[in-house]
Amino acid sequence: MRILILGGTVFVGRHLADAALQRGHTLTLFNRGQHNPDLYPEVEKLRGDRDGGLAVLEGRRWDAVIDTCGYAPRIVRQSAELLANAVDHYTFISTINVYKDYHRPRMEESAPLADDVDPTEETFKVETYGPLKTLCERAVEAVLPGRTLISRSGLIVGPLDPARRFIYWPLRTARGGEVLVPGTPDQPLQFIDMRDQAEWILRMVEAGSTGTYNVLGPDYPLTMQRLLEESKAVTGSDVRFTYVPASFLRERDTEPNALNFWHISRSDETIRQIWNIANAKAIAAGLTFRPLAETIRDTLAWDATVPAENKRPFGLEPERERELLALWSQQSAG
Repeated sequence: MRILILGGTVFVGRHLADAALQRGHTLTLFNRGQHNPDLYPEVEKLRGDRDGGLAVLEGRRWDAVIDTCGYAPRIVRQSAELLANAVDHYTFISTINVYKDYHRPRMEESAPLADDVDPTEETFKVETYGPLKTLCERAVEAVLPGRTLISRSGLIVGPLDPARRFIYWPLRTARGGEVLVPGTPDQPLQFIDMRDQAEWILRMVEAGSTGTYNVLGPDYPLTMQRLLEESKAVTGSDVRFTYVPASFLRERDTEPNALNFWHISRSDETIRQIWNIANAKAIAAGLTFRPLAETIRDTLAWDATVPAENKRPFGLEPERERELLALWSQQSAG
């Protein structure tokens, strides 16, 4: 197949490009050339900005397009309209942040969506990200009815993740000692290795499959305890885990993003539901998952190759972690 990827040189796009090339497809990448421009020397690259710079795509033809980087409804609609007669199939990478109410357990794809947002808002903000993605989905479906695949991703992890959201726990486990863990051992988790999502998307594109899917994993009840124990086994660490209520951390003004996987500012029940989204539809459509240990091992191996100056800061500073553990120990003893 001839496949056009909008993006293609950072994390999500790179794994999609890798999967497409491994499966023997002819690939074209469209982006501004600002990130990793020398990647894929064998691949056709078209340079341009999605906002007003789509002319380079005119007069061309592909079997399918995968849109990895659409956030503003106006801009996504422009791409969809230009490509409507140039492709047979349009995949849009969306997010589970489109859902309106996370208090609903095991939300399926038909759950109410958040759309209360100014459609002209184009500055990235956490509070508008999900609603704007809802409008992007609708724009694509309106322009290419019956020809769209919507992949609603949860937390995407694995090698190449520039946000390094997942790797905090394997790295902290490898360091050993006593580890502060928010919540309880049975805290549910959901995420997907981007390589698994990419391979599934390519299979769906090849089959011409359409529809909307929650694309997250795994296919068994994953808990925080299992993630930590798998990390311990992979790293061979002598680590000890101390679980601390999220309420304790909120009371001490712990930064919301200091402990990855948790939104400390939200209620414990909301946190549990965020990691409890239904994925049966995607699994029935062929979504598969590699072993958790493989994701841990490969992500650690990739991180070891990244220069220190290129690593985004994350997680609790060791001194702050020791301070919180001491306070928790005092409170528990009292």
